[in-house]
Amino acid sequence: MSTNITFHPGSVDAQERVGFLKQTGVTIWLTGLSASGKSTIACALEQHLLHLHKFTYRLDGDNVRLGLNKDLGFDEKSRIENIRRIGEVSKLFADSACIAITAFISPYRADRQVVRELHEKGGLGFIEVFVDAPLSVVEQRDPKGLYKAARAGTIKDFTGISAPYEAPEIPDIHIRTDECDVTTAVEVIIEYLAKYNYIS
Repeated sequence: MSTNITFHPGSVDAQERVGFLKQTGVTIWLTGLSASGKSTIACALEQHLLHLHKFTYRLDGDNVRLGLNKDLGFDEKSRIENIRRIGEVSKLFADSACIAITAFISPYRADRQVVRELHEKGGLGFIEVFVDAPLSVVEQRDPKGLYKAARAGTIKDFTGISAPYEAPEIPDIHIRTDECDVTTAVEVIIEYLAKYNYIS
């Protein structure tokens, strides 16, 4: 990394942003297996928050890989870099007082912890949401046919089949999508945001 770089502070501080926008920036980090329901919940949550007149934005794993992270593959090194980048991006959104919603498999606990610590170091909220569904359920859903392809060996390093997924041990929110619908999942997250004064 270059050493001749200096952080340039702006004229607007965090308190001023929060005061004008009447909300506190936070990253809601949805993690779970492919087809567990992360993107579905993220879309519904973003819409719900917007209808509450909250400044919010959704960062989805596939979408980010079409642009910012299109140079990355799915090997372990690339997965780590994928999460590092999106961790930095979500931190910037949260710093702007935005409610950033991220939907990424993010299979490694260590990587998710790095992102949490990045936010905490900046005095920003980070909420880890474990979008949980058994492997048998997500394989049955398989909307993109990825599990079938992974079982056939045509997709390598596929999380849950030929690559590990390290489930959160103590997530801030645990949602079992085989036991609840999207509306309930969104309600659980909204209640958490209100309880900890991210929204009012």
